[in-house]
Amino acid sequence: MAAKAGAKKVAKRREWTKEDVRTLKTMAKQRVPAAKVAKSLKRTEGATRQKAFQLGVSMDSRR
Repeated sequence: MAAKAGAKKVAKRREWTKEDVRTLKTMAKQRVPAAKVAKSLKRTEGATRQKAFQLGVSMDSRR
């Protein structure tokens, strides 16, 4: 079956590796904004914030 022109790209879920979690925790501790953390992990900001919440890590970068 051929793909339709302009069809939406389906997101493929990726598991969080130990290295991803380590990077997330380190960057959160350094108070890096969630958008930058997400970009470095090649994940959405929402997914990054959700994982941080699950880990009990604060992504609040307000000063």
